[in-house]
Amino acid sequence: MEKINITSDTQMQELGEALGATASPHDLLLLTGDLGAGKTTLTKGIARALKIRRPVKSPTFTIVREYKEGRMPLFHMDMYRLENGDLSSIDMPAYLAEPGIVVIEWPEFIIDDLPKNYLQLKISRVDNSWDSTEREVEITALGEKSKEWWQKVKASLNK
Repeated sequence: MEKINITSDTQMQELGEALGATASPHDLLLLTGDLGAGKTTLTKGIARALKIRRPVKSPTFTIVREYKEGRMPLFHMDMYRLENGDLSSIDMPAYLAEPGIVVIEWPEFIIDDLPKNYLQLKISRVDNSWDSTEREVEITALGEKSKEWWQKVKASLNK
């Protein structure tokens, strides 16, 4: 597990851009953190790197937002409303089989139903001030493919 510090929304989007620029088909990214931690901000950076032009919005009320017009599809999901872990309304295997990147916010509600090869970013506020943009991002790469992805992201960030 590694940690990086983020001090602005711009840096959060830059992390997202590095993730999107180095992503390959079938990558799975799990984002955890409190409301307002920066999960959707990060996903906006991923979308920009994938050349997705539509505005990225939080999928909280739709559960899944699909962006298929970029370099590869982006499936942005929010599992917060699935606290009971009921995935019957979502064909998760179909999304994971698509040659795109799946980004899941609040994955803890369905973690047992996901493949064991993913990159997980836990985003935490450094202080409790609502308008603060300082964050600590804890990175866990599970599986060889995700470990390689994270190494590419780190190399991209250090350029």
